[in-house]
Amino acid sequence: MVSTLKLAPSILSADFTRLGEQLATCQSAGADWVHIDVMDGRFVPNITMGPLIVEAARRATSLPLDVHLMIVEPERYIEMFAKAGAHHITVHVEASPHLHRTLQAIRALGVRAGIALNPHTPVSAIEEVLPLADLVTIMTVNPGFGGQTLIASALHKFTQLRRWSDDNAHPLDLVADGGVNLQTIAAVAQAGATVLVGGNAVFAHPSGIADGIAALRAALAGQPHA
Repeated sequence: MVSTLKLAPSILSADFTRLGEQLATCQSAGADWVHIDVMDGRFVPNITMGPLIVEAARRATSLPLDVHLMIVEPERYIEMFAKAGAHHITVHVEASPHLHRTLQAIRALGVRAGIALNPHTPVSAIEEVLPLADLVTIMTVNPGFGGQTLIASALHKFTQLRRWSDDNAHPLDLVADGGVNLQTIAAVAQAGATVLVGGNAVFAHPSGIADGIAALRAALAGQPHA
């Protein structure tokens, strides 16, 4: 199981004066995806980055760019992010009243389509559109800011989604986003997540990004790491 898990460093915690360098380090250290949190100050109480950052990241790394739209009216912007170089575009069920149409539009652009669930939102809210999804992001914190504490009560959703995926023979990447660190990563993986988003655990590691990624891998394997 551990060998199939993907690590997706979140550039919300990166040093933007050194973004290209840090993305290159992530790639050389064995990261699998790059996670990009787009926030609009309306759906969540923070404003972060837009298509220009996605375009810059595309030039800096060949890793898949996992673009997470924490914005209202995401359907207005998906083409812009696809053109900027997103490999995956994830929208929130809470912000997407016409989610079926939005997921179809993402796929029509040749991009993998994702759905995100806030901690309070049940899996039942997306069952009707799961056949159109390539990935589901479970928010394990309330979205908006990095460095929060994982909400353990959200972990049962991974088990539910894994069961649906197996029963329907429809592969899904199950993304854990929020509070993933050395203390929580094993429990999140055990719950059934297949992609683990790490922000501060990677970019704020005292020995640097490469050691942050190595430490998370070691924690997944149940091994100590300096």
